[in-house]
Parts: sequence; C-alpha cells; structure tokens
Amino acid sequence: MSKPLRSDFSAPVKGAVVDQQSLIHTRFAASKLKATPRRRHFAKQGGNHASPFKGRGLAFHHVREYQGGDEIRHIDWRVTARTAKAHTKIFEEEKERPVVLCLDQRASMFFGSQHCFKSVLACHVAATLAWAGLENNDRVGGLVFADEHHREVRPRRSHKAVLNFIHTAADYNQGLTQSKETPETNNAQSLATAFEELRRITRPGSTVYVLSDFAGYGPDAERQLHLIARHNDVIAISHSDPMEENLPANGNYPVSNGRERLQLSLTNALREQFLNRHQREQHNLQASLKRGGIHHIALSTDSAYFLTLQRGMGQI
Repeated sequence: MSKPLRSDFSAPVKGAVVDQQSLIHTRFAASKLKATPRRRHFAKQGGNHASPFKGRGLAFHHVREYQGGDEIRHIDWRVTARTAKAHTKIFEEEKERPVVLCLDQRASMFFGSQHCFKSVLACHVAATLAWAGLENNDRVGGLVFADEHHREVRPRRSHKAVLNFIHTAADYNQGLTQSKETPETNNAQSLATAFEELRRITRPGSTVYVLSDFAGYGPDAERQLHLIARHNDVIAISHSDPMEENLPANGNYPVSNGRERLQLSLTNALREQFLNRHQREQHNLQASLKRGGIHHIALSTDSAYFLTLQRGMGQI
C-alpha cells in the first residue's frame, strides 16, 4: 500500500491554479506551526505593565477579599457594599482566540513569474494556518474575496469548517481562470469593501490573518484595517512576485491577456520608474501597518513560505 502524498514544505509552492488535495496536505506542516504568534506574557491582573491581549483577552474568574497591592479599579463595589469588606475581581487569560483568515483572490493576485502565482501561494498559506488553528483547538473561519464578491466561512472548531474554508479558497482560485468581459474593477474599493466585511464578521479578541498583495491599499482600506486591529491581533501577510520589483532586461517583449496582444518596450528609464513606484508602495504599506500596530510578514512566490512564516511568527 502506497504512503500518502506529503508536500515538500521546504520548496516553493508551484502552479498557476491550486489543487484542493494539496491544500488538504498542508495539514502535515500545520502540526509544526502555532496559529497564534508567540508573544511575551505579562501579569494577568492589571498594573503598570502593558497587556498583550486585546478585546476579550481577559475574562472574569471570581471575587475575593481585597489584598494589599490589588488594583483599585478592579474592586467589586456591589460585593463590598453588601459585605462591608472590600472585595476585588480576579481575571484570568481567556484561552479561546478564534482564527479568522481573510484571503485575497482578486485578479491582481493572479500573477507569477517563476514557481507559482500569488493567488496560489496565498491559498497554501491560508490552508496551513487554518489547520494550525484547529490543531490549537481554536475555532477557524474567515472570508475569501474576489474583485466583486466574497464568501464568509463561519468560524467553527471542526475538520468540516477547515475543509469548507479550503473548498471555498479553491473555488475562488479556480474562478480566476475564467475570462470575464466586464470592465476592470476598482482595486482600492474592493479591498476597502472586503476589510469592512471582515470587520463585521470578526469577534473582538480574535487572531486575524490578512493574506493579500495589498494592491489598491489606500485610506479607506487602511481605516477599516486599523479599526479591526483595535480589538484583535492582526497579522498582515503580504504576497509579492520578483517581477513586481524588477522588470526584465531592456528589450521588446510580447504581452497578452489571452484576448489581446501588444509589444512592450523596456528601457532603463521605464525600469527605474517601475522600481521606484514599487518601493514607494511598499514603504507606504509598511508605515501604515506600523501605525496600526499590525504585524507584517512578507512572502514571495520565488521561495518556500513555511520557514518564513515560522520566523515571522517568532516560532524559530
């Protein structure tokens, strides 16, 4: 009897379209990955130390008599009045932190110059994080969005929920191959709309992963993402391709979208302009994420994602 296929997670992902079975196989890598980034732990009770938990990070546990050094703001005044003795509320770390995945499958993600398309890489990373969340006994769900529509997967703690998310991701990814005659959509608007929908479905205290190339990231999208980050731990995982930074050598290149064909003439001036624009966009994105307190992990289609993901999450 042959052994089950296991993907080589030390090699770059390959392909222009995802294979649903390969997304299911990312479960083998997920066992070595924690879906919640490692962070420093502080005292569970309030004090002079900053708390690493947002939203529902601390949950009420019980009430006991006040002791010297307890936080005055945690005094339970109702119990104190009833017993004529000062009592304080005790809190404990809330264990459950739902994992919410926001997966970008817009037309801008349907690009790659070497091993795979950005859309394919994002699906593999999302599937790995979904399995890792389930491995950690968290509820897993999220949002998969294209240029003009999206689909919500309600967070649940079950294999069925992860498989549902994987099926949705594969469905949207394969939909990118279908030629559409509709006019180009507004990338900025579609990203802001997706983040607004993500904010609606995300429960405070969640771990939120945004997997996107962030094409069209502007003020509206920034505002929505920063609002999400106020009550959740948000990790932005950006996807890029080497050709988005450096164009090929000077010369004439035939370019086609499958329906039309044209000749592209590359010069030093054009290549420099292209590079400057890319660097400016990346600088603005990183500055925006930093302002919002959002952790950033950068992935590229030309390298293996797993070690970069572990390193970005502080697990190696």
